Amino acid sequence: MKLLLISNSTMAGEAYLGWPQNYIKDFLKTDVKRVLFIPYAGVNLSDKGLDASWDIYEKRVADVYAKLGYEIYSIHKESDAVAAVNNAEAIAVGGGNTFFLVHMMHKMGVMDAVKDKVSKGVPYMGWSAGSNVACPSLKTTNDMPIMEPASFDCTSLIPFQINPHYLDAHPEGHGGETRQQRIEEFLTVNQDMYVVGLREASLLEMNGNKMELKGKHPLRIFKYGQEPYEVQIGESLDFLF
Repeated sequence: MKLLLISNSTMAGEAYLGWPQNYIKDFLKTDVKRVLFIPYAGVNLSDKGLDASWDIYEKRVADVYAKLGYEIYSIHKESDAVAAVNNAEAIAVGGGNTFFLVHMMHKMGVMDAVKDKVSKGVPYMGWSAGSNVACPSLKTTNDMPIMEPASFDCTSLIPFQINPHYLDAHPEGHGGETRQQRIEEFLTVNQDMYVVGLREASLLEMNGNKMELKGKHPLRIFKYGQEPYEVQIGESLDFLF
């Protein structure tokens, strides 16, 4: 498989999809001309409804990919969403609200179609919520459950969970749980699962059977019964599989 699982689209003070552009270009190379975009996580980009929000999202992503030499076209404009996935040269899934993204992917019948297509070698890129849906479930998202999906199950392209935008910090005066505490809650009832805390400006790239951490920061690894620990760029991630 070919996966590019990005923690976040934007760093403070940078253009949209600014920091991962070179990684996207290196990932797709010249093998791909057109990329099918799944914008369903973008729910509040317009006050004129979901289709208008997805139109805005499509243009935002298309402008970036055009600079890299690729054409973006959005699944929400296709008459047959499953056929669009089946005919795709590459797939990109944008960030936003993971619950609504998973709801729409199940509703439109594309969750299984994406899994099948990507398992056969079609490149898959996702950022934030788009990285969450590469996991077995959405259960380690940071998002508010604004919609109840038919199932929390996702594509299981990878056998572990990602927590994107992972933060170590606990803001002064904040009385709620830390990110680590929330992940530990998940592990208490999902004891056989690894969770990867993927910090911003970081991504996971998989080519074939090899996965690498790229970007600026180490991973934080969580497993039930173990102390959390760091994995540095260049270190093996084989244990996750």
